[in-house]
Amino acid sequence: MTTGDLFVISAPSGAGKTTLLKRLFPSLNNIAFSVSHTTREPRPNEINGKDYYFVSDQEFSEMVEKDMFLEWAWVHNHRYGTSKKEVERLLSKGQDVILDIDVQGALNVKKKISSAVLIFILPPSIKELERRLRNRGTETEDEILLRLKNAKEEIKMVENYEFVVINDSLDEAVEGLKAIIISFRHRRSRVLSNTALCKSLGLLD
Repeated sequence: MTTGDLFVISAPSGAGKTTLLKRLFPSLNNIAFSVSHTTREPRPNEINGKDYYFVSDQEFSEMVEKDMFLEWAWVHNHRYGTSKKEVERLLSKGQDVILDIDVQGALNVKKKISSAVLIFILPPSIKELERRLRNRGTETEDEILLRLKNAKEEIKMVENYEFVVINDSLDEAVEGLKAIIISFRHRRSRVLSNTALCKSLGLLD
């Protein structure tokens, strides 16, 4: 069976990554989102088990002790982690898997899974990023300032990513992200890993 590819998507808070991914998934088949665990409180309209698994600090610590995370990190004073078991399960089914994680987590995943594809979502400018953060109305002034400070540091890490998508026009950003994923589905190594296809084409004795 063909194994799926792992795509790790990072972006500074407010770059529109969540909206971008919500638009992406209905346009592609055979793709899965790995839901992260977090210790932060859910935002309005966020659903436990769909957007994140919202857990207590104690529950998170127990998962760390049991080595249940592919990666985990502190982000904006809260902890976020990616379930190792869940990612392995989805990839083994031949599904492409998307991880929505921060820069620290992305680099840690790359160290463990060298084939992981890192994609960074950029805002068109810091000024626009601030406007989006303020317009969503979910953070205090101190939290906005912290996210803007962190964003400037995160953007400096873009050189560690293979692909960059600028989220200025949402439609264009969705198409750009979609094109990256589709291109990996057409890599020779992946196509020829399909034993049934190779047999039907006479590529296997």
